[in-house]
Amino acid sequence: MSKFLKQSAVSEFDGEVNHVFQGMATLRSCCTIRTNVKGESYRFARMGKGMANQKATQADVVPMNIDHKRQIAYLYNWNAPEYTDIFDQQEVNYEEKQELAETIAGGLGRREDQIVIDTLGTANFVSTNDLDPDTGLVYDVSASANFTTAVVHRARRHFQELETTTETFALIEAEALQHLLATDTRISNKDYDAMQRLISGEMGMVPWLGFKWKVMGKRAEGGLPSVTNDSVAYFWAKSAIGLAIGIDMRTEINYVPQKTSWLTNGLYKAGAVLREPQGIVKVVYDETR
Repeated sequence: MSKFLKQSAVSEFDGEVNHVFQGMATLRSCCTIRTNVKGESYRFARMGKGMANQKATQADVVPMNIDHKRQIAYLYNWNAPEYTDIFDQQEVNYEEKQELAETIAGGLGRREDQIVIDTLGTANFVSTNDLDPDTGLVYDVSASANFTTAVVHRARRHFQELETTTETFALIEAEALQHLLATDTRISNKDYDAMQRLISGEMGMVPWLGFKWKVMGKRAEGGLPSVTNDSVAYFWAKSAIGLAIGIDMRTEINYVPQKTSWLTNGLYKAGAVLREPQGIVKVVYDETR
């Protein structure tokens, strides 16, 4: 680092980026998080269910034989670098610094979201709730319907059948919300306060019908998957996804003489894995209907 840039300026910039990042990484709170992970992977533990059994007098107890599994999250390195001349000797232009902070934080925040989304899609999905902890549920209405309230109720039923006790989340595209607003008058009714807040954008995670909702736009990182007219939405329990973080978002600033510029970089090391695939519902719908 050049001696002409104060360490206080670097720390201030790192704090600025970190603050913005916390507001942009919207799916972090929807996962089981492990931070300060050492190495290239992390093993999440999963304990299965046990069933109580009767015991005759003086008979030996019978173990429940609870299933124990470990899922491995492999961590990968991500960078959000940019050459910049915003730092001039000992002074930092505040407006430009904030813009760059938002750019770096936004890039890493969207990448973290995409890690979660891509992991959701790796589940082995079946069309009925078979109580297999290693399979998720797919509800495919793409041949006949768009995203409707009936779809949400079907997802809610799945988690009720599982007797899910952790928080549950819903991730949809803006088009799906638009169709809900157009087809269900209750949602646009001012008496439904939660949905009003979602529509106005006042809250990032709005509770409705048992789920906390996130509406995601089109993203260069990929966003929610779609094929032709078929789009995908996900519902999941917080315990279903494990996010392991080795290096949480941080920045470094170095002077590159041959560029006569500062290289500002955002660093992030993380990976995700399915912990409980059964706690995921994938909905496929036709956005043109």
